[in-house]
Amino acid sequence: MSDYDVVRVFCGPRGGYGNELGVVREGSVMPERSERQMFAEKLGFSETVFVDDPERGVIDIYTPTLRLPFAGHPCVGAAWLLDVPELVTPAGTVGARQDGEFCWIEARAEWVPPRTLRQYATAAEVDDLAVPAKGEWIYAWAWEDEPAGRIRARAFPGRDDGIDEDEATGAAALLLTDRLGRALNITQGTGSQILTAPQPYGWTEIGGRVVLER
Repeated sequence: MSDYDVVRVFCGPRGGYGNELGVVREGSVMPERSERQMFAEKLGFSETVFVDDPERGVIDIYTPTLRLPFAGHPCVGAAWLLDVPELVTPAGTVGARQDGEFCWIEARAEWVPPRTLRQYATAAEVDDLAVPAKGEWIYAWAWEDEPAGRIRARAFPGRDDGIDEDEATGAAALLLTDRLGRALNITQGTGSQILTAPQPYGWTEIGGRVVLER
């Protein structure tokens, strides 16, 4: 089965970088979770989305080794590709909107699986980090310009699935935004950009550029 799209989510200002996402628009061709898990493992992206209802935005998200109730870059990518006002995930309903060059979703920190948010003193320290031992999901970050809300970050999922470092991680950015309580402009990985903004009643917006790769 090869009928799927690939988008890059949270691209840099010139459209480069970003985190690849596989999207199977006709999820009905693989109704079983075991089939979906095998396909996600075969594709090898950090996440793959299966669309179960394109009009309502019902999606199902998988890493190469497990199913996720919610994830940031898959929701942003799927919302952009489907052009829907909301997505329905196992964690809850995710609001979505298009705003010029950016696609935004609105989600809640409690939907995110546990992550270790580890602050460093400088962006250079984050740049110099080696991939840590597996077993702990680590989001390493440092201020580049605290008054401006600019952050340097890298993400290490700590899973044994071939994804040693995640290029752009919306869910971890959501957690960090919720902890700091302010809008952020995050440069992650080799050059991906993630924008965030706290919203009323415990919601957080996450936005970025999306490019159709194939």
